[in-house]
Amino acid sequence: MDGINQQALDGLRESLRGPVVAAGDAGYDEDRSIYNAMIDRRPAAIAGCVDVADVRAVLSFAQDIGLDLAVRGGGHSGPGLCLIDDGLTLDLTPMRWVHVDPQTRTARVGGGSLQGDLDHAAHAFGLATPTGTISTTGIGGLTLGGGHGHLTRRYGLTIDNLVSADVVLADGTFVTASESDHPDLFWALRGGGGNFGVVTSFTFRLHPVDTVGVGLTVWPIDHAREVLQWYRDFLPAAPDELSGFFALLTVPPGPPFPEPIHGQKVCGVVWCYTGDLEGDGLEKALTVVNEPGPPAFHFTSPMPYPALQSLFDGLMPKGLQWYWRGDFFDSIPDEAIGVHEQHGHNLPTGLSTMHLYPIDAATRQVGTDDTAWAYRHAVWSGVIAGIDPEPANAELIRQWCVDYWTDLHPHSMGGAYINFLGEQEGPDRVHGTYRDHYGRLAAIKHTYDPHNFFHANQNIPPATS
Repeated sequence: MDGINQQALDGLRESLRGPVVAAGDAGYDEDRSIYNAMIDRRPAAIAGCVDVADVRAVLSFAQDIGLDLAVRGGGHSGPGLCLIDDGLTLDLTPMRWVHVDPQTRTARVGGGSLQGDLDHAAHAFGLATPTGTISTTGIGGLTLGGGHGHLTRRYGLTIDNLVSADVVLADGTFVTASESDHPDLFWALRGGGGNFGVVTSFTFRLHPVDTVGVGLTVWPIDHAREVLQWYRDFLPAAPDELSGFFALLTVPPGPPFPEPIHGQKVCGVVWCYTGDLEGDGLEKALTVVNEPGPPAFHFTSPMPYPALQSLFDGLMPKGLQWYWRGDFFDSIPDEAIGVHEQHGHNLPTGLSTMHLYPIDAATRQVGTDDTAWAYRHAVWSGVIAGIDPEPANAELIRQWCVDYWTDLHPHSMGGAYINFLGEQEGPDRVHGTYRDHYGRLAAIKHTYDPHNFFHANQNIPPATS
């Protein structure tokens, strides 16, 4: 086997409570599969960690025999940073648990948990915190990158609701980072990615969110210009209780969409309303959807928050080919709308899409320098995603994504949500994502990981002085 001899592997297995699966073992191919099927990497072994003791043992083992290490939470990394050829994957999947304290409105969440786990546990008490929009996303990667979704306009980014994090450092030291303990590390964890250690648990602040108003509105793709011109003005001026991400998509062949529009290319908005649902509060909030032109379809319904969070899970299961790139935007000029029109008409496959997620409103209540997130004045976080089940279409969706991004990037703010960076975009893109915060992050990296042991990520090398 590559990277680990049998004696060392046996020793690792004896030192852990969690499972160790190596190349050649039954189940190896399943264990090395992640959300993005375009990634085909073969780690020497995958070490499941049940607790902090397991994490410390895996880190020590990797360093003792000189193995590269990657860390996997939910396995949703678009560029597959949770796997490394011939190295060791530290798998947090066994640490999948959530403890909710309804009195303090907080939740402590294991490092291998999925966002659906948190949504489910908190919903039992009528509570939630901002996370992403697919329930199978790992809480760890989502949070360390910043985290945004349906609740962001109302309650901020995921990191804005992080109270503390338990972290195992490269040298095996276990610390809890918060505003009062290791505040420099806590600052870096809030948006700086997986550069600083293995987070074994997160504690989040929760908010009263139970049933929300959900809306799906789509217009024919030929109306994309009018709709996007309307949307860019309407949403930033809307109350914080209303959020809606704009999308270019192909209508999927199923409910709630009527059969006559199945397979049609459209533009649309997915709405979330956290205001008063008594009476016709949701409908009043969305009476404006006719302003850019009559929708081809408009649906509204009250819905338990976890149902909205899992609404697109069936459409985007594990095992699809993915290629994505992103950018932040503070405006949507007409020239950018022209780019969206062109590439929206040329969606290459039925699942390929573009989303603009609103990240204004409550996000701006946190200071620009208060966390590693460097784009507090952005209005949208955009992602272009080429998606298809067929490996034969991998180059098709990749090229469409790259061409679209290349045309749109000049209208962006320069950087992107770190979790939307694609494969092989390079260190300049990472630097551009952190802007003036990059030097501070590199200095903190030097303090907590001076040898850059945690480098299988959107890497920030440690400062040299």
